Amino acid sequence: MEKITDKLAALPQDGTYFSLEFFPPKTAMGFANLQARLERMSSALRPLFVNVTWGAGGSTATKSLELAEICQRQLGLTTCLHLTCTNMSRALIDEVLEQARALGIRNILALRGDPPRSDDYWEKDSPLSVDSNAEFTWAADLVAYIRKVYGDYFCIGVAAYPEGHSDQANPEAQSPTFDLPYLIEKTKAGADFIMTQLFFDVKAYEAFEDILRNHPSEVFKTIPIIPGLMPIQSYQILRRTTKLSHATLPPDVLTRLDAVKGDDGAVKSVGVDILTDIVGTLQKRPSKGPQGFHFYTLNLEKVVSQIVERCMLIGNIGELADEVAIEIVDTANPLRNTSNSEHSRRLSSVHNSNPHNRVVVERPTAFSHRNYEAIESEAGVLAGAINSRATTLAISEGEGALGREATWDDFPNGRWGDARSPAFGEIDGYGVSLHVSIPQAIKLWSYPTTKNDISTIFRKYIAGEIEAIPWSEEGLNTETETIRDHLLKLNAKGWWSIASQPAVNGLKSSNPVFGWGPRNGFVFQKPFVELFLPSQDWKELKAKLDDLPEVTYFAGNDAGAFDASDPAAVNPVTWGAFPGKEIITPTIIEAVSFRAWLEEAFSIWKEWMQIYPIRSPTAQLLGNITGDYWLVNIIHHAFVENDALWELLAE
Repeated sequence: MEKITDKLAALPQDGTYFSLEFFPPKTAMGFANLQARLERMSSALRPLFVNVTWGAGGSTATKSLELAEICQRQLGLTTCLHLTCTNMSRALIDEVLEQARALGIRNILALRGDPPRSDDYWEKDSPLSVDSNAEFTWAADLVAYIRKVYGDYFCIGVAAYPEGHSDQANPEAQSPTFDLPYLIEKTKAGADFIMTQLFFDVKAYEAFEDILRNHPSEVFKTIPIIPGLMPIQSYQILRRTTKLSHATLPPDVLTRLDAVKGDDGAVKSVGVDILTDIVGTLQKRPSKGPQGFHFYTLNLEKVVSQIVERCMLIGNIGELADEVAIEIVDTANPLRNTSNSEHSRRLSSVHNSNPHNRVVVERPTAFSHRNYEAIESEAGVLAGAINSRATTLAISEGEGALGREATWDDFPNGRWGDARSPAFGEIDGYGVSLHVSIPQAIKLWSYPTTKNDISTIFRKYIAGEIEAIPWSEEGLNTETETIRDHLLKLNAKGWWSIASQPAVNGLKSSNPVFGWGPRNGFVFQKPFVELFLPSQDWKELKAKLDDLPEVTYFAGNDAGAFDASDPAAVNPVTWGAFPGKEIITPTIIEAVSFRAWLEEAFSIWKEWMQIYPIRSPTAQLLGNITGDYWLVNIIHHAFVENDALWELLAE
């Protein structure tokens, strides 16, 4: 139950450390598998602390707290909980802070969240507890509030942006110097450390850190500044995250990745080289105290394991094995814990973050049975095996049982991946969001007042005339462009598609349009389309689909109704056969994953609605659509027939 600043104080001045960030998966199976992954990674890698993300507007509040509890109490990891303060219930902020304290969490990363909506977007006469924007406009407001209410109980971190914050109406004008007054205010309000947005431009980060350290105010003179780094999991994820964050990809980095972008395995390998180079460069810089690195893991473990191993960030456990401190925890009063070693606080962080150095035993008392943690000799049982370099290498290289657990979901595919994967869902884990600012949304989608206006927005997106719709912040890829005409015909019927893919039958994995995965393989795809359509249209279409055994569908609406041709069906719709490997299936459609996405898909309609005044014609239109339409996913299994699905839907 330590503060991050206390753990830093226990490290040598010239020491190094790292932290890992995780987001709550969307499915129960993903959650269970993430817990196993967290235990494996914490034991093998021993981060100084872990971060748990928080969805915009509190959209992942319950799951974020659940994951934080697993990290803090079950795994014994020092946990830092993200918390935003805008566009959500004011009471939720107090509730979360109280729950964090009850769980023994001592660290909060205080964030603003999306820009606060004006009074026009809230119901009139709402009580103060409904609207957090009444008190919180900036992250500095949240920092000051936590300090006022909780004093020094929480160690508070704040975010910084080496290349400037990107949620302005004109993101091209972003600049770190523009943000500097806000960062000064956050720091003066009571911040204990600074954690940066991801970056790949080392020179930009170095210049930013120099600006902070040399600022005349001296507020940044000694505060820990932790650079945020994102391991490269795939070329597509890299381009998407850098677009959303407006992080620059230096020409030399982009050249190295462009040379291998068709081979996912090679992209990972080159990505490890790139991140290793970045860490190596930063390690040569003088540091105000221990030097740290924060990794945005995307809930995957192989690549980050390779990076921390190659950069020698884990530390030599053998030198300190005889000094492992065992913390005695009184679970009846978790805020009153002691250590059996006076000097334990000064030990390396590789020990006090290791859950296997903690043993729970029961001691009967005259009044009750309480759980205590005791040293191994007293408990009479062995703690978990001390990590060896071989274990870390097994995870990072995908070898043996541990390696297989680490790499089974090594080809992440967002919401189309395996619903059992800890990485299933949005790649950033921040919950429902339009991924654009309100001014950008108005510029893209204007003020629709009829369903024809909505159809026009979708038509423009499919035709490449606008670059985003609320469900996708990227334009059509080259693969989807091959079925553009089919999608336009569906849109003309008022059926709005948000995801689709064409049929592919055994093309080379090096194919410039459809290829993916390792070289010298073959790839396959079943055609599918996912679209919104009126309830009456769905009723009529369903009657036809029920007579077609070669078709599988899943459908649902915002009210919670759900229908499927076969609720138990698991449908790999993209797969690849590669030399020396099992069949890889990165894209899977099934009831569990569809229902997880169903809730989010309709929540995006509501997010879109909320950028307009609540009683405006546009908000009312979007609300009516949300109440009437169904989301339907249709898969045609005859992938050897290129146009079978589209001919069926055109009838």
